[in-house]
Amino acid sequence: MKRESNFHRELMLPRYWITWLGIAFLFFLVCLPYPLLYRLGIFIGRISMRFMKRRVFIVRRNLELCFPDMNKTALERCVNSNFESLGIGLLETGMAWFWSDRRVKNLFSVKGLENLKMAHASGKGILMIGLHFMSLELGGRAMGLCHPLIAIYRPHNNKLIEWAQTKGRLRSNKAMMNRRNLRGVIRALKSGEVVWFAPDQDYGPKGSVFAPWFAVPNVATTSGTWVLARLAKPALMTVVFLRKEDCSGYELVIEKEIHDYPLDNEIQAARYINHVIESEIMRAPNQYMWLHRRFKTRPEGMSSLY
Repeated sequence: MKRESNFHRELMLPRYWITWLGIAFLFFLVCLPYPLLYRLGIFIGRISMRFMKRRVFIVRRNLELCFPDMNKTALERCVNSNFESLGIGLLETGMAWFWSDRRVKNLFSVKGLENLKMAHASGKGILMIGLHFMSLELGGRAMGLCHPLIAIYRPHNNKLIEWAQTKGRLRSNKAMMNRRNLRGVIRALKSGEVVWFAPDQDYGPKGSVFAPWFAVPNVATTSGTWVLARLAKPALMTVVFLRKEDCSGYELVIEKEIHDYPLDNEIQAARYINHVIESEIMRAPNQYMWLHRRFKTRPEGMSSLY
């Protein structure tokens, strides 16, 4: 479990110099006023489509699979909007890492914080079900300012980016925990901690079952939620961080505790959590991370959807 971001002299080696330049550029860029960052992010997102042809294909394919009844014009509009959101999300990462608490607090409101306080008062640990919206990094920072938590994540392969993101995330949260550390997560939940976990991506066949997701019938769904719910008996809640389209800021939405999650059936549990995730995505589908290959793992004998 990471409770601090330790700097090592190795990070000053030449192989990290380009990454240092990128981080420094991002630091100075996010000193700009938010409305300007918002518009700049849209521009970056539009330009990125010219250089990310493979990701444009994945976004379009994911939307075609999930919303088969969407007409061509609406679909292309969603693709373009999603990349605009991606550009804004890049700058939001810098905002999350480098902005002061005061500046972050001034930009978001909270709906449902009483739900978290009520569940926490019961003494149980809380498993916060999060999603991969483009504003994920800033959402984690905002959540930590409301109630510091432990976030489950996959360490970055680049050691400098790993140091920078850990340092940024721990500005308002308790700790970062590797998603492979199942025992540590269970201990944290049993001790009453609030733990953030995102079960909305394809983590491969190991530890997953197949369940419907939107219009796709067989989607690899991690059983992590079900395992943690059975072993640690936490309260289950969802949290999303939504960007307001009028450039006025964000809303952190914390829903009420889930009481009817099926603990006795792994497949039904996967179906349930996928339905919850679908509902949360539909709050702002253009802000969701559709460029992830959500359907890369297929049942044996089935061909690739990409």
